[in-house]
Amino acid sequence: MPAHIKAAMMPVSLSIPVSDGRMMLGTWQGIYVVEHRRRAHSRQVAAVLIEG
Repeated sequence: MPAHIKAAMMPVSLSIPVSDGRMMLGTWQGIYVVEHRRRAHSRQVAAVLIEG
């Protein structure tokens, strides 16, 4: 049950507009990567940039 609640509240993908090589985030916006495990665990993060 807890895993289902976490999955519903925290997305696994994110789209961020980029202009001139910089992320277009507001003054108080940021991106946080959170891991909900008690033991050490490795994770890979992939970034895909699409020019449009």
